[in-house]
Amino acid sequence: MKDKRLLVGIGTHEDTGVVQISDDLAIMQTIDFFTPVVDDPYDYGQIAVANSLSDIYAMGATPLCALNVVGFPIATMDKKILAQILKGGWEMAREANVLIIGGHSVKDPEIKYGLAVTALTHPQKIIKNSTARAGDKLILTKPLGTGILTTALKNEKLPPHLLEQVTTSMKELNRAASEIMLKHQVHACTDVTGFGLLGHLLEMMQGSGTSALLRSENISFLPQVLSYIEQKQVPGGLKENLNYLTPYLEIPPGFSQTMLKALCDPQTSGGLLIILPTETASSCLNELHRNNIIAASIIGEVIEQGEKKILLT
Repeated sequence: MKDKRLLVGIGTHEDTGVVQISDDLAIMQTIDFFTPVVDDPYDYGQIAVANSLSDIYAMGATPLCALNVVGFPIATMDKKILAQILKGGWEMAREANVLIIGGHSVKDPEIKYGLAVTALTHPQKIIKNSTARAGDKLILTKPLGTGILTTALKNEKLPPHLLEQVTTSMKELNRAASEIMLKHQVHACTDVTGFGLLGHLLEMMQGSGTSALLRSENISFLPQVLSYIEQKQVPGGLKENLNYLTPYLEIPPGFSQTMLKALCDPQTSGGLLIILPTETASSCLNELHRNNIIAASIIGEVIEQGEKKILLT
């Protein structure tokens, strides 16, 4: 039997769990951690924290406090590396006005870091990913391609200037985008992470009982992403995403296979995928741009449910 206090649980693909505390207060919780995507431990710590907070921002809430989640090979690796990871994480959390109040670590042959995050919200103001409506517009706030570029980094094919750009993108908090969307009658939102843009959009359409028309020409990518795909700098998760998603896609004749792969690229600390009414989409986009979220663009619209869940153009 479902507990009446549980407002959002594991029965859907929502980004966090939500429990009601009182008529005007609910608590929201999420956890996320992963292995390093860049070599610099401080940057890795910052990226991991920005990523962990994104689920909260996607649901329109304010993160309050967090616990560190750490796996580290303490017997074989310099403790200074761990200290830099935690310093980067702590400073990113401070930028987000989030208190890190403790945590837990385990001995692990592979480094892992992230946060368990607690947030507060109003029970009637939760932004879900399953409440899109036909006629709504889609806004994506960050460029795609982090999975491609970090794969190139692992293979020692990424020059320093591109490493700087992808690192900056992954370290960017989604806080400002979240605050802006709330002022423009947002209907649904999610953050784009491991399932790629198409994977997370599919979850939204399945939850809403709708389909989406995606305009690939409007989507922003980090520099040279398409070129690296052609050089076969492709993460394993991209291939898994593509295999899973293909039956749900309407792909027009001649559609670029390179573009299709890019749309399936698993993201680390990606942007918000915001769904909101046509009447407010332009004003929301303009405000995002005024707040230096330059890559934000309207990338498509929600349509009545059809034979396929996502129609590519």
